[in-house]
Amino acid sequence: MTTPNPFTRREFLKSGLVLASAAASVPSFINSSALAMSRAAMGLTSIPGVPEDHILVVVQLSGGNDGLNTVIPFGMGDYYKARPNIGIPEKDVLKLSGADGIGLHPQLAPLHDLYDDGILAVVQGVGYPNPNRSHFKSMDIWQTADLGATGDGWLGRYFDAECCGYGKGESGTPEATSADTKPQAGGPPGIAVGRTAPLAMEGRKIKPVAFESAELFKWSGADIHKTLRAPYEALNNRTQGEGPAARKGSNAEFLLRTALDAQVSSDLIRKAVAKKPQTAFPNSEIGRQLGMVASMIRAGLKTRVYYVTHGSFDTHSAQGGAQGRHGQLLNQFAQAAKAFYTDLKAQGNDGRVLTMSFSEFGRRVAQNRSQGTDHGTAAPMFVMGPMVKKGVIGDHPSLRDLDEGDLKYKLDFRGVYAGILEGWLKADSKAILEGSFKPVQVTSAKA
Repeated sequence: MTTPNPFTRREFLKSGLVLASAAASVPSFINSSALAMSRAAMGLTSIPGVPEDHILVVVQLSGGNDGLNTVIPFGMGDYYKARPNIGIPEKDVLKLSGADGIGLHPQLAPLHDLYDDGILAVVQGVGYPNPNRSHFKSMDIWQTADLGATGDGWLGRYFDAECCGYGKGESGTPEATSADTKPQAGGPPGIAVGRTAPLAMEGRKIKPVAFESAELFKWSGADIHKTLRAPYEALNNRTQGEGPAARKGSNAEFLLRTALDAQVSSDLIRKAVAKKPQTAFPNSEIGRQLGMVASMIRAGLKTRVYYVTHGSFDTHSAQGGAQGRHGQLLNQFAQAAKAFYTDLKAQGNDGRVLTMSFSEFGRRVAQNRSQGTDHGTAAPMFVMGPMVKKGVIGDHPSLRDLDEGDLKYKLDFRGVYAGILEGWLKADSKAILEGSFKPVQVTSAKA
């Protein structure tokens, strides 16, 4: 019997039809499976020229981190004039070798250790033209790499381009996003640890996996009702040779493959995260997240990009000095980052992983009346790993030549992205960033 108006793959994607699951990210798996994922769910098809062993970890410092109290220009007298109550005394600043008058917040001692070990680079004065001081708008700008804050995420475009031949398919056009367009190669999506997937990782073809807890990242139909287990297992068994096989290319085959990809990927991730790290990670949310990432890398997952979030850094009041709330957040980040690289080194994977941190904006130069700081503009970024260009990159912005009380940026953040794409991921930054930005060299020539 013929069913009128059967679902096509495209209609399936548009409908939002999903498998019963407690994990909100399963639709991402369905989309990924339908469009690009290889049959070996977290496996990777070789693509010439792409360093498949290179991994990027992004740490988002949400809320607008105060860059001036993170990378401190203690050699500039104007810093202390602008911040008489919350400025970090020079005696407490962790001085950076090779950088006169620049140091780290005293709560960043673990990062200072990484700097001395040559695996931390400080990128100063990063921002963009005509800065937006809205959390949401500025975050969208950073995540899309577009000053209009429109379009796909920059990492999503990377996955589209490098993992499934986005723009290189049979049609030869980027607009060919139908599931009927055969990609050149398959690959696993990026993984974000958190309640929702960041816009930065949303592509046209590849959608990220997002989960807050590995325990929740599983099919839970049987928990809803025991009668759901048998049909679910039968669905997956059909893809493994048991029961009637679905015709290749049919809607049934598409649904079967989707279900199996989701199940196998979920099993792999939960199995990986279940392994105890080789290093003791701090008991903080960022420590938990980076500990999970370290476990997934150790387990050999082929994911190329992981994304974690730490915050909130929106310190409008009672920011405090060396021991204040801002310092506590910095210490949690620093402790987790050091544990992460200690664990990676024990695994033998430290040379494979570059970590980049960013925040949507910095804070104003002058403290406010509430002993805090308001939304500002340019701020530093950190880049970590044995492959980074050692030391301080770029000049610190002037504290006298300001833009309505805010720092003027020195380096465009899209240039930092371009440097990572070109130097580490070996990708075409112009195509992915949809523009030409001079790459900031954040990695060594040997990377």
